[in-house]
Amino acid sequence: MLVLSILIGCSSNTNSPDFIKKTTGSYLYNSDEIIEVYFENEELFLKWRGATNIKPLNVGDQQFFVKEMNEKIEFSTDSSTNNSFLTLVPKDENDTIINSFRKLAANEKIPSEYLKDNEFDKALEGYLSIKKNDSLDKSLNEDNFNSLGYKALREKNIDNALNIFKINMELYPYSANVYDSYADALKVKGDTAEAITYYKKSLAIDSGNRRAKNFIEKYDKKN
Repeated sequence: MLVLSILIGCSSNTNSPDFIKKTTGSYLYNSDEIIEVYFENEELFLKWRGATNIKPLNVGDQQFFVKEMNEKIEFSTDSSTNNSFLTLVPKDENDTIINSFRKLAANEKIPSEYLKDNEFDKALEGYLSIKKNDSLDKSLNEDNFNSLGYKALREKNIDNALNIFKINMELYPYSANVYDSYADALKVKGDTAEAITYYKKSLAIDSGNRRAKNFIEKYDKKN
């Protein structure tokens, strides 16, 4: 059973050094998304979903209202593990579900952060772990990975594109499209023979892939 104790932050608009130290950091909002907590001039700010300077309103009783989330939040610690949490305050006193988001360790990252930092093996490990827990998790969207891969390809980051497409192949081994995309990147890289291999893998799943067929036929004619 999770027993949380509320962190005492302030008696006025100024947050204590101890509160700042304990609450600063990233909190796991969902499997591949974080809320970042930071302070400027001892004032609390959040970064969340692209917004970088969210300023919660101190409403007393160690609680803050976050307009962008339409939620009250508070910070707490699990006395048995000393883990810190950002908790959404229930809107109704009869609510039995309490949403608490764990503070990540200093060196802990979510998969999308590894992906952004080009640490593709760790990103894949993270996404495979998410898939094992919930294969329908929204962070595992095949089209999103495909779009990221083609974005890298348009920017001439061919190796990055290949690594992103590899992640998609690992996550969706029965999708014709992931092999077709990987083949496209290989073709741009100039590795035609290997591209043929992956176009054939795509065709084995989807025999109607005319573009792949045409490329293979042109290659065979030249050879």
